[in-house]
Amino acid sequence: MYALLLIALVISVAASIKVQTTYAKYDKVQNRQNMSGAEAAEHLLRTNGVNNVRVEACKGHLTDHYDPSANVIRLSESVYGSTSVAAVGVAMHEAGHALQYATGYGLVQLRSAIVGITNFASNASYLLILLSLMFGWTGLLTAGIVLFCVVVFFQLVTLPVEFNASRRAIENMEQSMLFDDDELKAARKVLSAAAMTYVAATITALLQLLRLISIRGSRR
Repeated sequence: MYALLLIALVISVAASIKVQTTYAKYDKVQNRQNMSGAEAAEHLLRTNGVNNVRVEACKGHLTDHYDPSANVIRLSESVYGSTSVAAVGVAMHEAGHALQYATGYGLVQLRSAIVGITNFASNASYLLILLSLMFGWTGLLTAGIVLFCVVVFFQLVTLPVEFNASRRAIENMEQSMLFDDDELKAARKVLSAAAMTYVAATITALLQLLRLISIRGSRR
């Protein structure tokens, strides 16, 4: 059980370090069009006929996200005004999410639909698991495991959503003919590193689930 926790920790830390170092490397490489992250996101939206999504700046580093409830792409300070290849890749990835909603991409709609229940299941599962460990109630542990399965399912749905957004970003960069091969290669590396954080989160969730099942099995 402790080995599983250690593996999960190592995977998470490695993925985080990878995305930070990769972004830092290509944040020093300026794109030849001198296009900022905000301009890149707006370019992808405009060329795909998406006109109802705003692009705004937000505080933080790599806190970039698309808010479907407000139709807003929020780019971090390190991305919004930056003209680096890394910033362009990240910005277009977030614009890719907006494009997913605009085109009715099924998996992103599914993920959006289960966000609420996933948040509830995540909080409730940890509470039930904690109570079961405190009082030795196997029934609560079983219920906690069932709820945690919802969290794992959400992570599994998130993976293809994130990969699809990155694919849309790269495809639009290629089709725009604004970026050379080296810039496209750099953007792919940044987005691949970012995707690994979601892979790591999914593996971690699966390992946690296996650990919980193992604990339950040892109590039978």
